[in-house]
Order: sequence, then C-alpha cells, then structure tokens
Amino acid sequence: NSPGLDVGRFAICDGPFMAALDEFDIVIKGQGGHAASPHRNIDPIVIAGQIIVGLQPLVSRSTNPLESLVVSITKMHAGESYNVIPETATLSGTVRTLKHELRGLAETQIPAVARGIASGYGAEIEFKYRRIDPIMTNSPEETNLAISAARNLVGPICVDDQFAPVMGSEDFAFMLEARPGAMIFIGNGSTASLHNPTYDFNDEALPYGIGYWANLVKTVLPAPL
Repeated sequence: NSPGLDVGRFAICDGPFMAALDEFDIVIKGQGGHAASPHRNIDPIVIAGQIIVGLQPLVSRSTNPLESLVVSITKMHAGESYNVIPETATLSGTVRTLKHELRGLAETQIPAVARGIASGYGAEIEFKYRRIDPIMTNSPEETNLAISAARNLVGPICVDDQFAPVMGSEDFAFMLEARPGAMIFIGNGSTASLHNPTYDFNDEALPYGIGYWANLVKTVLPAPL
C-alpha cells in the first residue's frame, strides 16, 4: 500500500526494491557533575551532538553519491535535571542500504566515528548494532508475473515497472530469501505517509487489490479443461 501513488496505479521493479533495515545504539560514557562547572565534567550531551554531525559524512563523503545509504538518529536520551550534567547519553538510530557492501561499511564505520569523537573528548562509548531485515529483492520471473497481472487490470500506462527502489524496509524480504517472489505497490492516493498518525487506508483501493489478486491467479494457474 503506497501513499502518494494514485489509486488505480501499481509500481514495481526487478531486483532490490526495498532496503535492508539495521538498528544501532551508542551509549556515550562521560563524567557527570554540576552544570555550573562544566570544565570539571565530560559532557556526554555535547559529545552526542558532535557524533550526530560526525556521522553525516558517512553518507555525503564516504558513499558513492549514486548509491543509497541512510543513517538516521531517531532517539536521544540523556539527563533528568536542569542543573546536572549526566554521566551518560544514548543515541539510537537506523541504517538503510540496498547493497551488502554498504551495510558492512555502516556497521564498521559508525562505531569507528563515534569512538574517535568520544575519545577526543575523554569519553568512551558502548556500541550495539543489530541487523533486522535483509534487502528485499524481487526475482525477475515473479516480477514479470506481477506486472502482467496488474497490466491486465489497469492497462500498461498505470503500471510503473521501473519504479525506483525505496529505503523503507519490509520483513517480506525473509520470504524472498527463502523463495523467489515479488512485492508490488498499490496506490493509496494523496494520503498521509506510512507511520504518520493521520494515515488512513483508502477504501477506494480495495477493488484494485481484489482485481490484482484475481488476475494473478488467472495468470499463474492454468485454466480448467
């Protein structure tokens, strides 16, 4: 289901279609103390800010601009008081990649950058990295079947078979590692995006979804004699 894609349209591509999903946590271990005496402490919040900025060149300078890498810090937790510099600060985030090589680069370089910055300020880090979902890769034959079923329903113009891969992730990728298959996007119209609190499934897309599956059955299974 794809918000932003018109109802009655489908989108797909062969090969990598959705990104691998990884998660990481960086715990910065400084030295807490009174906020009025910052020179006596090692402020993990300041270091966290430097690490956030320091990770961005992994995308803009360490990665080929024609390749896709996303490194997003999505959580930051530190401190509980207005006048106390905390002992630790934690950064958490996600990595999205469409190539195995970039996935490995992110896994090794994120802690390297974080440790280098923290060390320069006299702090240490604890790093955890988790590979969650693999790259979701559509196989050629099944992609063509999906395209045929969609085109039989809405016509060739309404099926984009060269849709650009997206950096969102999908655990259907595990299924595609075990068996050949394909995922296709169906339009939800101009609605709020996924993970937005105002997102609403567009009921007008239902007939197209039903028609797609019916056409897929007709395409794949032989007609009865």
